[in-house]
Amino acid sequence: MSINNIRKEVMKTLESKIHGFVDDFLIPIEKIWQPTDFLPNSQNENFIEEVKEIQEISKELDDDFWTVLIGDTITEEALPTYESWLMELDGVKQDPDNGWAKWVRAWTAEENRHGDVLNKYLYLSGRVNMREVEISTQHLIADGFDIGTSTDPYKNFVYTSFQELATYVSHNNVAKIARKKGHKLLARMSKIIAGDEMRHHKAYTAFVKEIFKIDPSEMMLAFEQMMRHKIVMPAMHLRESFNAKGSLFDDFSTVAQRIGVYTGFDYVDILRKLNETWEIDKITGLTAEAEKARDYLMKLPDRMYRITERIVIPDTEFKFKWMIPA
Repeated sequence: MSINNIRKEVMKTLESKIHGFVDDFLIPIEKIWQPTDFLPNSQNENFIEEVKEIQEISKELDDDFWTVLIGDTITEEALPTYESWLMELDGVKQDPDNGWAKWVRAWTAEENRHGDVLNKYLYLSGRVNMREVEISTQHLIADGFDIGTSTDPYKNFVYTSFQELATYVSHNNVAKIARKKGHKLLARMSKIIAGDEMRHHKAYTAFVKEIFKIDPSEMMLAFEQMMRHKIVMPAMHLRESFNAKGSLFDDFSTVAQRIGVYTGFDYVDILRKLNETWEIDKITGLTAEAEKARDYLMKLPDRMYRITERIVIPDTEFKFKWMIPA
């Protein structure tokens, strides 16, 4: 049997547990928060005053902070790209009765609220050129990107396990900064988004853990291959209108590291946590090739940490079209 067919069989085996995964890791629509829970009520007579309060507090947060929040928002808004690639995985079918398709749709429905609430908040803040933000969002969706997984569910679940934890870190750190600056509403909003991301991270790591039980060697090799080529960030192709220089990702990444929202050390820490969560040091029955892959993965965090320690983050001031001066 080919590797692809084996993966399809494993996905079919796990599909029988999908209802449990949905119940354990997702929240019923009637019970979960919605964007309007965090935004001024336009039907309220105090609406204008509440918006003005947001705009006054927003002046206290510097351009670097808003740049990172905008990048996070655009990344969340590019959800159609993420759903489309997950629906193409081996074992997932556009079929109402397919359990994995049900998971993808339900996960997408939860994620959709993040970009929705952040977009509205940026609009109300008065600090952002929303037309430029919208142009960048449209570019990111239209351009698409290759995460290096093809239709392999093993590699895709490694990617989502990593990426959901990365977005947790980013939103959680945004919440901490906002709270220190007295921006309580934005802090609560970012904190609850981070909570969603952590639940989703736990779901995808659970999928991988189940695969390790059934097909340990191939799962180990998929994990190793993803980390050897590094995780491609969803915002990799961020760009602005009429932007001749191409992607803004390097500039955006520098700003995110400079203010401590997402750093190279976070990347290393996520890798350590994945190794620990999946207990790769305890997995048995591996082929010789998979044993070598495990050895690589066990040594990788320390090696990457040493490299990260030597990186100097520049204090360059970047001019993003997204920003309106305070």
